[in-house]
Amino acid sequence: MAAKNSSVTEFILLGLTDKPGLQIPLFFLFLGFYMVMVVGNLGLIMLIGLNSSLHTPMYFFLFNLSLIDFCYSTTIIPQMLKSFASKQNIILHAECMTQLFFLCFFAVSESFILSAMAYDRYVAICKPLVYTVTMSPEVCLRLVLGVYVMGFSGALAHTENVASLTFCANNLVNHFMCDVFPLLEVSCNSTYINELVVFIFVTIVIGMSIVTIFISYGLILSSILHIHSTEGRSKAFSTCSSHIIVVCLFFGSGAFMYLKPPSILPLDQGKVSSLFYTIVVPMLNPLIYSLRNKDVKAALRKSLGRKIFSREISSI
Repeated sequence: MAAKNSSVTEFILLGLTDKPGLQIPLFFLFLGFYMVMVVGNLGLIMLIGLNSSLHTPMYFFLFNLSLIDFCYSTTIIPQMLKSFASKQNIILHAECMTQLFFLCFFAVSESFILSAMAYDRYVAICKPLVYTVTMSPEVCLRLVLGVYVMGFSGALAHTENVASLTFCANNLVNHFMCDVFPLLEVSCNSTYINELVVFIFVTIVIGMSIVTIFISYGLILSSILHIHSTEGRSKAFSTCSSHIIVVCLFFGSGAFMYLKPPSILPLDQGKVSSLFYTIVVPMLNPLIYSLRNKDVKAALRKSLGRKIFSREISSI
């Protein structure tokens, strides 16, 4: 189905590269990335769900982060793999708008779930005596619901912004996915207002998230500096280090892509940035949280121990 006042019913995604010799190696590379991402995030989801020791606010948010990351990459990578395996990666207009919607939904949701995780760490370190009351299951549920409401609102705004454009003869999208700026590039009418809307909305979303994170970690740092024991400081820093790494990776690559107009940031550079926050970051998140987290490693050993024990019993 074409958009209003548009003669384009489908788009051709030009993909990551136009060099035929790289198509097959890239196919297997990103298939490997996708498999690592699926195993990592679904494994973390199952681990948190099956271990009662991880049924805490921190891991409830981590559960949702893994779910968002899994869905985020699944929205993109299968279509990318299709582009490596076929001569022309054709996507219908309606499918393109659907991909754009879910891309924006999960991107905005991830921004706010990272903010909620920062607030959780602030309460845990700065107000430990009232942590269970402040971060009650009802509060956590409301925070996560707010995350998804903001994700839906952002996705709807961006999709409507792009869907209102007119697409004429040019349907070649210089990207591996239906993202905002590549679609603005192929529109046959002025996109100044649309670019301004994107810039303002992304600034607000990233601004709200970053301000929440900075205030939370500013208060956390102040609280840590008042801890006299070295062991106490080390423990407080270790609970935040994984989250700080993920925040820097996600917001750094996202800001590089969306806080610069396409005239300043060439689309080829934008592809690299997009690869980072849509594929690499979701793949690394479960590794960062599992390798640097004693609770997750202990729960994993416990789960593996149960499986080994049950196998030994069944073999007797």
